[in-house]
Amino acid sequence: MEELGRTILDVERAIVLLLLVALFVSIMARRFRLPYTVGLVLIGLALTLFTPARVYVSPELILGLLVPPLLFEAAFHIRVDDLRRDFWLILLLAIPGVVITTLLVGGVISWGTGIAVQTALVFGALVAATDPVAVVALFRRLGAPKRLQILLEGESLFNDGTAIVMFGLMLDIVMRGQFDLAESMASFLRVAGGGVLVGVILGMLASQAIGNIDDALVETTITTVLAFGAYLLAESMHVSGVLAVVAAGIVNGNVGPRGMSPTTRIVVFNFWEYGAFLANSLIFLLIGLTTDVQTLIDNWQIIGVAILAVLVARAVSIYGFSLFGRDIPGKWKHVLYWGGLRGAIVLALALSIPEGFGPERERLQAMAFGVVLFTLLVQGFTMDKLIKSLRLVERTESQEEYERRHARFVSSQAAYNYLRQMNEQGLISEHIWGHLEPVFERRHEVLTEAVKEVLAADPSVEVEELDTARRESLRVQRAALGDLLRDGVISEDAYSQLVGEVDAALAEQHINWPLLLRLGFGAQASIQKMMIAVVQQPDLERALNALSKAGFGVARLPSTGGFLSRRNVTLLIGLPEGGEGAAVQALQESCRKRVEFVRAPIKGAFLPLPRPVPVTIGGATIFTFDVEAYYEF
Repeated sequence: MEELGRTILDVERAIVLLLLVALFVSIMARRFRLPYTVGLVLIGLALTLFTPARVYVSPELILGLLVPPLLFEAAFHIRVDDLRRDFWLILLLAIPGVVITTLLVGGVISWGTGIAVQTALVFGALVAATDPVAVVALFRRLGAPKRLQILLEGESLFNDGTAIVMFGLMLDIVMRGQFDLAESMASFLRVAGGGVLVGVILGMLASQAIGNIDDALVETTITTVLAFGAYLLAESMHVSGVLAVVAAGIVNGNVGPRGMSPTTRIVVFNFWEYGAFLANSLIFLLIGLTTDVQTLIDNWQIIGVAILAVLVARAVSIYGFSLFGRDIPGKWKHVLYWGGLRGAIVLALALSIPEGFGPERERLQAMAFGVVLFTLLVQGFTMDKLIKSLRLVERTESQEEYERRHARFVSSQAAYNYLRQMNEQGLISEHIWGHLEPVFERRHEVLTEAVKEVLAADPSVEVEELDTARRESLRVQRAALGDLLRDGVISEDAYSQLVGEVDAALAEQHINWPLLLRLGFGAQASIQKMMIAVVQQPDLERALNALSKAGFGVARLPSTGGFLSRRNVTLLIGLPEGGEGAAVQALQESCRKRVEFVRAPIKGAFLPLPRPVPVTIGGATIFTFDVEAYYEF
């Protein structure tokens, strides 16, 4: 018992030390604007040079403890409506794409290194799973298109499970020395399908429980049990635990929040964001710590062949299957190709190769670690430059000009405040301050007018700043309520009610700024009619900007309809007297008709394969009706 206590303390010390290192890397990465995950790997590699002892990490630790929070957090935040648009393409990349990657990588490895085909196929399955954590974090920071993020993240979520299943099949074939196609396909379907089924059932049960409970801590605990329990239960049933976690996260993330209060929703989201941060930090540090640099140097030739094989297979998969999504821009395909990073799953599978595999075990592990390091250090480090060179995130001239003028104003204000403080402390005489103060005040007037000019020229910039200010004010209000509770000024019941109101406001997306500014908050508007406009999702941003510039207040509701079952948005627009024509014109100019390709099954085929069908969509469906009264709240 005493020995167990010392072991637990040793583990605790190691975790605290790793978290301190991760904290330091996070601060440095933010300061120098470097990829956080790349920094963790580099620090881990550097530590191995000063640590004589070899670090060993159990694959069960990675797959059972660190991977579930990563997968669950990503799956929990994916909306089914966003996933539905490119579901077939994601499925093609995650299933046939994994199979093709396994075969291509295995073939190139066998040809280039002389390794037996069966053994090379094990390596092909081992490196088939992508891990775009660093890329997705970069997408969120830069504001890359949401659909592109869903494509990359959705592929990774599903191909993790299929790659693990494929790896198990290939490993079993090598260990048994025989191959049965029918048996292998049946085993693949049983393990993958069983994992998804377990995840869906558990996700629905957890969502039902959340709907009947109103306690933020209890509901957060339910999601925690769901994430780890789905993996453990599925593995005990000999089906895919990874796919079970993914399915449970998607179901719970789309059904569960409906039964959560705004406060609970914020607590749950923040908890899983933090959990994913911890898991990511430990995983990428362990990648660096468990890498034997000398082994990589000794095997540099076969590692080079492995990297080439992975890049070739990735190109065939992305550029080949993306033909089924013809509305995907070419620039996006380049990002999807270069964003196929490898990470935790590849590390865990490489470590899980049994000792009885044979003398090729060490070579496969060296190649796997080499591929992981190349994708993280080379592809991950250059992804920022690729996105910027392709101009995927374009900022308008108004936004850039606003940032420059606003920065000048803030820096001048900081200088003014500092000099005023020096004057109050007697470090600058009243005589000198009397000369300086009018200069700064005139400068402030000029800079304030310069900022106003930009905001007046582009209302979208003004709306963005208003949204930021509104959310910051709500966060300050929430903190003030916490202070009042701690000081005993308000009771627990009053605190819960008031914080719930603030959290509900934080969860809302307010877009009625033009009308609210014109009328005043909470004022009764001179609205005579309401217009309902149903627009397609791709037209949403243009429609909102056009209506905002025209001065209309808008509320939006997500909806799905039409024979295409495509996601659209219903806009509720308040119309003053004579404003109907201007609203219709704004919608006509912003909602364009175009041809898009939807997927439809091929009749008579053995499997319902998707084929592209051209359909003309776009424009806006508009209805108007009179209202007796209209209020802004």
